[in-house]
Parts: sequence; structure tokens; C-alpha cells
Amino acid sequence: MTCFILLASCKPHETKEINTDTTDINQLLIARYNKVLDYPLDSTAFPRSYNPETKQILKRPSKDWTSGFYAGNLWMLGDVTGESRFRESAQKWTAFIGKEKFNDGTHDMGFKVYNSFGLGYNRTGNEYYKEVLLQSAQTLATRFNPNVQSIRSWDFKADHWEFPVIIDNMMNLELLFEATRLSGDSTYHHLAVKHANTTLRNHFRPDDSTVHVVVYDTINGNVKERVTHQGYSNESAWARGQGWAIYGYTMAYRYTKNGDYLKQAQATANFFINHKNLPADGIPYWDFDAPNIPDEPRDVSAAAIVASALVELYGYTKNETYINYSKKVLNNLKSEEYILPADLEIPFILQHSSGDWSEKIRNG
Repeated sequence: MTCFILLASCKPHETKEINTDTTDINQLLIARYNKVLDYPLDSTAFPRSYNPETKQILKRPSKDWTSGFYAGNLWMLGDVTGESRFRESAQKWTAFIGKEKFNDGTHDMGFKVYNSFGLGYNRTGNEYYKEVLLQSAQTLATRFNPNVQSIRSWDFKADHWEFPVIIDNMMNLELLFEATRLSGDSTYHHLAVKHANTTLRNHFRPDDSTVHVVVYDTINGNVKERVTHQGYSNESAWARGQGWAIYGYTMAYRYTKNGDYLKQAQATANFFINHKNLPADGIPYWDFDAPNIPDEPRDVSAAAIVASALVELYGYTKNETYINYSKKVLNNLKSEEYILPADLEIPFILQHSSGDWSEKIRNG
């Protein structure tokens, strides 16, 4: 799973592709990398986003679904820069997430634990990291319902949603696939496949866009309703959700070589990159069906997820359209339009992302 440091902000000013001097951008990126590194170590305050209006950093404990992103970014910055100080910081932040291996109240084990301990294990071979990964997979497996054949996503709104499964949950399957690879226990792999198959049957529309939330009956496993929680409407295409689907099924194909997964990843990728409402620079609005396009916020996080997925998808398909989209997004994100100013004292790199814009709509 590839993770990115992102934050909620307003929409960019232009939709055209952007060219900026490479030397200046590299210097800007180095400045932003150092801001990430300089954030004070605090086990209770993982940085999640920044509000430019209030000038406040949103900080969350390790149980938050985004906690692993910060440690993951530090692991990857160690790769990018070759500097040990980023890896040393990554180790410190990763350690704070270790207790989450027993947290059975969430499906977000992959987001939290694989982005921190998974990336760390891949780079260090630390046996403790492996132990945390395997325990986390065991904990995640307890949320699997054999009648539904899926892993439960959320526990909130239990009085309304009997058994909700969100498209985001595809991303957490990587932890299960890896647990089988690391342990030799095929149980995790089989659970991941069952969840992916159920999602494949029930989450996609005829145009190959994905629904955000599917609610199931726990007795007979039937679909009760298809709704959204973070998109504009139940029928709309929430941009980041499309990204989770593309990445999720590309990743699932990596571990299974199931052609149906590859077919769905391509179909939803085609929906995304060919959509009439996708701006020229490849950075989508937060929802493809938001009512006030082009005066809607963008979502860099969705673009980054899809760009990362399409690099891998290109490797399987050799479809030039996929790699061209990824290159375009990368080139356009490497600009002052999307990279934060060098002197802004916050531990983030990119701007113009949307956390949950639907909440702003619901609350006016």
C-alpha cells in the first residue's frame, strides 16, 4: 500500500497542466520533507490534516485510521532521500502504533499497521514488526462474517446499518494477503479473497463506478441498501472511493492473479480517467457528480491513489493510457500549485485534498 501526506484545503485556481522549474521544485520538496521530519514526536498526536482557515493541525491518536500514513511517509522519505534520519523518525512513530494490533473495533488495520509496520518490515526485516503484522491480521480476521462473506467496516450507526462494508476496506486486504505470505497460513488469504469477491459482486454499478457503502443482512447475507457516507449522494461517484477500488483490485490481482479482479481494476480506472468531469491536470473534484463543478474542491488524495495504482496496473496490462495518467499527475503535483509553501510550519507536503467534504454539505 502506498501512502501520501495530504490535507484538506480549497480548490486550485486552474485546470491546465503546470510546468515549473525542476530545480526550484526539488528545493521546495526538500523543504517540505524537512517540515515532515521536524514535527514533534508525540504518541497521542499523529498529524492528519491542516485547516488553512483556522491554521490548526488536526491531530489524532494511534487508533485513528490515518495514523499509519505519517509513519509510512517517513519510511518512504527515507527511500527517496537516502537519509537515515527519516528512517529513524519512522521507527519512533511506528512504535506508537504497536498497541493497535489488538484493536478489534475497526477494519482499518491495513491503513494503520501495514503502512507503518508493513513498510518498516519490508525495509528492516525486524521480527517484532512481523509479529505485529501477524497479530493485526488475526485481529482483523475477527471482523469477518461468514454469512455475509465480508469483513465488517464500521461499528458506528449500528442502529441503522446492520453490517456496513465500504469500498475503502479493499485496501486492508493487503495486510491479510501479506500475513499468509509471512506465516504460511492460508486462512488470511482465503478471507481476503472472499471479501474481494463479495465486494466485486455488490459494489459496482453498470458504468463500473463504485458505491461507497453496501449494507448487508447478517442472517442471509443479502444487500439491504447501497448508500454513501462521504460522497455527494448515494448515486454519485465519490472520487477517493473510485481510487480505493482501482488500487484495491489491482493489489488483489497481484496476490491472486484472478482475471476478474484485473478486469474490474481496468474498468473502474477507465471510468475515472475518461470521465467528462475530470480536469485536464488529472486531479479530480472530490466527487465526480458534485453539483457545482467546476467550483468544487479537488482531491489530490484520490489522484495520488489512482496514479500509484495505475503504475502497477500498467505493469500488468501495458496500457499506455494508465502510465500516461500517472506521469501527468506526478508532473502536475510537482508544482507550487499543489506543493505547500516552503515556510509553512506544518508536517505536510501537498495541498488541495478533501477529507470528508460531504460533512460540510450536510452541516451547511
